[in-house]
Amino acid sequence: MSCSNDNQLHVSVYETSESGNSLTEISEFNKSEDSLTATVRIDTTKRFQKITGFGGAFTESSAYLLNKLSKNNRDEILKAYFSKEGANYSLTRTHMNSCDFSLSQYSYSPVVDDMDLEHFTIKDDMDDLIPMIKDAMSVSEEGFKIFASPWTAAPWMKDNNGWVGGKLLPKYYDTWALFFSKYVDAYKEQGIDIWGFTVENEPHGNGNNWESMHYTPDEMTNFVMNHLGPKLEADGHGDKIILGYDQNRAGLKEWVDSMYKNEETSKYFDGTAIHWYESTYKIYSEDLQYAHNKAPNKYLIETEGCIDSQVPVWKDDAWYWRKEATDWGWDWAKEEEKYLHPKYAPVNRYARDIIGCLNNWVDGWVDWNMVLDRQGGPNWFKNWCVAPIIVDPDSDEVYYTPLYYVMAHFSKYIRPSAEVIGVENSDKELQITAAQNPDGTIAVVVFNEGKTPKNFNISLNGKSKHITISAQALQTIMIPTN
Repeated sequence: MSCSNDNQLHVSVYETSESGNSLTEISEFNKSEDSLTATVRIDTTKRFQKITGFGGAFTESSAYLLNKLSKNNRDEILKAYFSKEGANYSLTRTHMNSCDFSLSQYSYSPVVDDMDLEHFTIKDDMDDLIPMIKDAMSVSEEGFKIFASPWTAAPWMKDNNGWVGGKLLPKYYDTWALFFSKYVDAYKEQGIDIWGFTVENEPHGNGNNWESMHYTPDEMTNFVMNHLGPKLEADGHGDKIILGYDQNRAGLKEWVDSMYKNEETSKYFDGTAIHWYESTYKIYSEDLQYAHNKAPNKYLIETEGCIDSQVPVWKDDAWYWRKEATDWGWDWAKEEEKYLHPKYAPVNRYARDIIGCLNNWVDGWVDWNMVLDRQGGPNWFKNWCVAPIIVDPDSDEVYYTPLYYVMAHFSKYIRPSAEVIGVENSDKELQITAAQNPDGTIAVVVFNEGKTPKNFNISLNGKSKHITISAQALQTIMIPTN
């Protein structure tokens, strides 16, 4: 007579590893002899932030490349990102006007001194960008949120009359606020609902290299409080989300201090947007905690991160697990800040950052370009970067890098409105986060960046399961509702 083990926790385990797994389901766990068994306890009584979503950005570069591929490959990539069988992206970004990942510089307000924006046009988005967004919408069963970010206003609105750097002239504050409102209407006409905005991509600038426009914290707060917020409200767009800041975490405190100074300054800010480029490894936990505590009921979203200043490596998965990549800071950071920019493994950077963010109140995490070519472009400034999917349009080839699978470990299994829950973990070398989905399922993401496999017992409500995670591996463990 056999009896079932009532204390056995039933789980499904999916692993991506340096040894070759790519979101592969694992069911056999042979105990690793050279590792003690850690204890991982899930605590559903401890509840933190609600998840807004995970995803990537629609850029002109990505959309242009998709249109150069065969229909089969184009469709396959969109399904890989947006279908339930794929990564099921739920939160996305796009750019207003051109950015570095555009084919050229353009603005929706091309006519100088058009104060009422009578010549406003999104014609530059019609060939590539809008078709990509609409096709993604048709693939996605559950839908996704999309927010838009400007890199700069048209040069004629700025004090330096240039695409790069400079500030918005105060006399054009109302015109620029109107620009956001017209953008919502123009995209709505194309069947695309805009969920919200960041006020300005990288308001500190970007070393004056590509499209940018500078604000101080108080200048941005003034613009939102007295111009953008009231204009969107007056035009019936008061439901659109406004995220302030939108640059690196190290500068977070002074921005949230300005945005959330009092009820009046806070009124139109729905949350804070952050990037990760200040360091290749540092999470900036204290800054994230500070931002959350300053406005605990508002969004805190990572709106951009990528392996930057790097030409992608083609069809060599192992490279993405090795500490060979460098970022902008490797060459350009001030000498006293070089320590923040060591060489790193791209997979490690993504996995540990997303886990670290989720464990410090961040509720959304958005990757940068979804698709780039073998050079890391096209990019008019030649600011090459890596994307999770790399394509060669000349030979119609597609390469799903390990970064694609890393993103899917989170986006596919941790769904919008999931709540981050408590985890007790006895092995500090394992990086772990957990969230309970609206349907009751629990997703536990475990990252082992070490060179040896690890054993752990995962437990919930008195039931447990022994699991082994490979060396240099990421696992998502799904626990059903009962």
